[in-house]
Amino acid sequence: MKEILIKYKSVIRFVVLFIGTYLLLSFLYSVYLKMSAGGDYFPDYFTNLVARQSAVILEAFGYPTDLFNHHREGGVYLTVKESYTVNIVEGCNAISVIILFISFVIAFAEKFKKTFLFLLAGMVLIYASNILRIVILVIASYNYPKYQDTLHGVVFPAIIYGMVFLLWIAWVRIVNPKPKS
Repeated sequence: MKEILIKYKSVIRFVVLFIGTYLLLSFLYSVYLKMSAGGDYFPDYFTNLVARQSAVILEAFGYPTDLFNHHREGGVYLTVKESYTVNIVEGCNAISVIILFISFVIAFAEKFKKTFLFLLAGMVLIYASNILRIVILVIASYNYPKYQDTLHGVVFPAIIYGMVFLLWIAWVRIVNPKPKS
């Protein structure tokens, strides 16, 4: 057994760090969600912020918007041109995706400064991509409502998870670059 542990030490380290980080951050996020319930921002600060920032960008693209808290549905209704409404809920804020990203990067952690800077840049990129994803989804769904389910369920999750995958590939290449021949 000791030989197996020694042989697969790096794999075991990765799995333990990944799962441990993911569970810890997910727990802290669930505590945050419980603490933010009934606060100044509905349903929580980050979801509310995502809704407001999406509305600002939609307005800039010529799509007049209104925002309404919808307590029964648990999200922020974003209405476009007084006719099309989407519900931005907690799952739309990309925090869970960012937690997954952080967990992977920490499992492959290198020097603190390099890891910290990559995490910071990656979180900003994922967050910004998520805002753009929501904006494009709203515009596409507004203009092509019959494709909304496919866009929301397949195309746009692929964008956000594709971004995370590309960041993971970049991180692995930064941590373990190919030697020059």
